[in-house]
Amino acid sequence: MRFITANLNGIRSAATKGFFDWMPQQQADAVGVQEVKAQNDVVEGVFCTHDKLKGHFHYAQKKGYSGVGLYTAEEPSDVIYGIGVEEFDLEGRWIEKRFDKPGRKLSLISCYFPSGSSGEERQQAKFRFLAAMYPHLMQLKSEREFILVGDVNIAHKEIDLKNWKGNLKNSGFLPEERAWVTQLIDPEQGGLVDVFRTLNDKPEQYTWWSNRGQAYAKNVGWRLDYHFATPKLAALAQREAIFTGTKFSDHAPLTIDYDFKL
Repeated sequence: MRFITANLNGIRSAATKGFFDWMPQQQADAVGVQEVKAQNDVVEGVFCTHDKLKGHFHYAQKKGYSGVGLYTAEEPSDVIYGIGVEEFDLEGRWIEKRFDKPGRKLSLISCYFPSGSSGEERQQAKFRFLAAMYPHLMQLKSEREFILVGDVNIAHKEIDLKNWKGNLKNSGFLPEERAWVTQLIDPEQGGLVDVFRTLNDKPEQYTWWSNRGQAYAKNVGWRLDYHFATPKLAALAQREAIFTGTKFSDHAPLTIDYDFKL
């Protein structure tokens, strides 16, 4: 199963830059997108299906803001919109497709974590989201296998961003945020797996670059986009790739291939 995650920074903008021409060429089985920045009136009939992939979306109530989607070739047994916390469900941050069969409970999820970079108010919202997300993921893990993809808006370790020394007090690399990821993937605590890092331990593996200066050209980036998986599914990961051949948004698509079928 090939699973791609991509923050589009606007589905219409990414489309004009060729994202939906590129996507079918990847022969993916699932594509999670974040920051759709559109509602049903824009997406339906235009961006809802591509090639063999059919999309389901969780839109933000506020127009031109947030929103996530998940395209899959297989029809899900159920679709879950949101995490049951109104503050964040109104922002369109979670779409989960379940592919349950006798003897198997399996979910694929596209999720968009809040950014706290615009100021203290949004940083506090981000902390509230993390506080709600951890028990939600633990409950899910106790019931089923899953892969969550998305823009987490956190660089976990020093290897995950170019200028780590200059960002120690900035949103996205705060000690509390990094500790949350550490807890999530600690085998003795959260027990999930940062799948990319099981396949690639090299530095300068970034998925986001600021539009300021020449960050993209100089590869002054951050690794903000993840695949988090339950250990059983993470163990089936075979290949990873960050696509930088075309700039569809300020994020690059991240692809991971898994040795199982939906």
